Amino acid sequence: MVGLPEPLVGPRFSSYSAEEVRWLLTDLSGAELEIPVAQRDEQIRAGAHYAESLPVEYRPAPEYLALFQLLLTQSARRVAYLVGVLTETVLAARGREVVLVSLARAGTPVGILMRRWGQRIHQLSPPHYTMSIVRGRGADRVALRYLARHHDPARVVFVDGWTGKGTIADELRRALGRAAADGLRFPAALAVVADPGCCAHLYGTRRDILIPSACLNSTISGLVSRTVAHPTLLGPDAFHGAKFYPHLARTDLSNHYLDAISAHFTDVADTAARSARARAASPRPPAHTGWAAAQRIGATHGVADLNFVKPGVGETTRALLRRVPWKVLIDRTSPPLPHLQLLAAHRHAHLVNVGDLRFSCAALIHPRRP
Repeated sequence: MVGLPEPLVGPRFSSYSAEEVRWLLTDLSGAELEIPVAQRDEQIRAGAHYAESLPVEYRPAPEYLALFQLLLTQSARRVAYLVGVLTETVLAARGREVVLVSLARAGTPVGILMRRWGQRIHQLSPPHYTMSIVRGRGADRVALRYLARHHDPARVVFVDGWTGKGTIADELRRALGRAAADGLRFPAALAVVADPGCCAHLYGTRRDILIPSACLNSTISGLVSRTVAHPTLLGPDAFHGAKFYPHLARTDLSNHYLDAISAHFTDVADTAARSARARAASPRPPAHTGWAAAQRIGATHGVADLNFVKPGVGETTRALLRRVPWKVLIDRTSPPLPHLQLLAAHRHAHLVNVGDLRFSCAALIHPRRP
C-alpha cells in the first residue's frame, strides 16, 4: 500500500492551532510562485492555469483595514447565526460523528467556525481538515485517499464559504464521481454559508451577502496562500501545495475574525436551531440558477468565457483582490458594498449600476489583453 503524506498543522504551517484545522497540503513556502497581479492576470488571459502561480499578497492599506473592522462589527452576529444554521443542518444530515472537510482557503475559516459551534453548543469536537480543489483539475485525489483511509467517507461533509456560478460545486461533484469509481464513496453535497448560486444542498442562506472573510487574502486565512496544483513541483503521491506567509503576521486577523464571530454563538443558538429544523421540514433542493445568471451577464457584456464572469459578493471581492477586473456590476437593489468601491478604485475597475442581476454584484475580467 502506497504511503500517504501527513497533514500540516500550526504553528509551523498557518497561524491556526493544530486542534482547529489540519491542512491536507504540501508546504511550498520555499518555492518562488508569486507574480505581480497585473502580470499574472495577463498570463491567465493568455491561457496559463491560475493554480500554477500565486498573486503577490500585499499588506492591506490602513483605510481598507478600518473598513473591514467596521464590516465585521456590523455583520458578526448575522454570520454567527448563519454558521449556526449551517452547522445544525449538517449535524442533522451527517450525525454527531461528522468529519468537516473545508475547501482551502475560503472554506477554511468556515470549517473552524463550524467546529467551534459544535464544541460550544453541542460539546462535540469534530475532526476538521482543509484540502484543495482546483477548477479544471478537480479535488486533490491524494487528500481524498487520506480521508477515506482515516474516516468513514459517509460522515464527511465538504465545506466552503459561498457559491457563485456553481463551478466549485460542479468540480466537487465530478471529482467525487471519479473517486467513487475507485471505491471511495463520499457524499457529494456541498455545505456553504451563503449559496446565491443555488447549487449547495446544505447552506446558511441563499441570499447574496458579504461574508467578511472574503475581504482579505491570507491574513484572514491563517496566513496561508491559495492552493497550487503545479505538476513539476508536486509528485503523484503529494497533496496539492500552498505557502505559509509568517512575514505578514503583524497584519494577521485570522483568529481575531474567528473570535469576533464565535462570540455570538450562544446568543443565536436557539434561533439558529429553530431555523434549521424549519428548513428540514421544507427542504429546497438546488436549482443551479447561478450558471444561467452568469451566462446572461456574460452575453450582455460580451464575455463568452464564463471563467471571466465572477458573480456574487464573495467572488467579486476575491476578483478585485487577486485579478484586474474590467467592470464591476452592482445591482441597484443591493445594499451598500463600500469595500467594493475602495477595491475597484485601487484596481481602476469601472463600477456600473445595473438592474435584474440576480446577484448583488459581479466582476468581469476582460477577455482580451488590454
